[in-house]
Amino acid sequence: MAARERSFDWRLPVIWAVLMVVSVITRSYVDVIDEARRGHSIGLAQTLVFEITSHLVVVALLPALYWLHRRWPLGGGLRNLVIHAAAVVPFSIAHTAGMGALRLLWFNAIVGVPYSFPLTLDRLGYEFAKDVVSYLMLTTGVIALRYLLQRTPVAAPVIAPVGEVLPERFTVRKRGGKEVVVDVADIDWVEAAGNYAILHVGGDTFEIRSSLTKLESELDPKRFVRVHKSHVVNIARVAEVTPWVSGDWRIRLQDGAEVNLSRRYRQRFEALAPVRS
Repeated sequence: MAARERSFDWRLPVIWAVLMVVSVITRSYVDVIDEARRGHSIGLAQTLVFEITSHLVVVALLPALYWLHRRWPLGGGLRNLVIHAAAVVPFSIAHTAGMGALRLLWFNAIVGVPYSFPLTLDRLGYEFAKDVVSYLMLTTGVIALRYLLQRTPVAAPVIAPVGEVLPERFTVRKRGGKEVVVDVADIDWVEAAGNYAILHVGGDTFEIRSSLTKLESELDPKRFVRVHKSHVVNIARVAEVTPWVSGDWRIRLQDGAEVNLSRRYRQRFEALAPVRS
């Protein structure tokens, strides 16, 4: 099985950080205005503390929310919807308890101002009602950012010159030194290995002295597609495509192997096999 790509898209935490800062500022301002209309005077500094502690806990819970969406995507049917609906309960409990602990720490231990945060049923119910909306908004953000960040420029496919006859078979070296003839149509997928390319054919592996880019130019672009800087797959051998991390997808082939479908190459893959999610 090929090694997983370990790239990290830094745009994602940057976007979430900007969204959280904007949310803290706007919600603090709105809270101050609302309290003033009710005849109550509340300082902006105190409101900022309330909002910052709440948002810090939300940020801490975001990885768990991403894990839930990878494990049980909303498009996976009624069962997944029920799981997400049930997940609002522990989300709300963790959020309420976490921000309460941070506020107690700030006011009582750091600032030295008496403050209490009783976790009564009324308080938990009030926070749960707000957290239902928060969970829906965060879920919308997770899904929207996934598709937004997937809309990246793609590498141009390597296409053989017009009129060039593509080979139908290769003479390759099997690990151990023996040379055999492999029909191109039987290749399941190909991975880069330095100055060599490794052909995976029906459970066997064969080495061919060629870069992956050069070999790709010798394969039929209607049947073979680059899905990663180190992988080319036979589209007819793809068994399953599922969301993975940072906007990438995971391809499972009929021989059981799994390779990444990088954002960079997804448009090329979908030109041959559109993904409907």
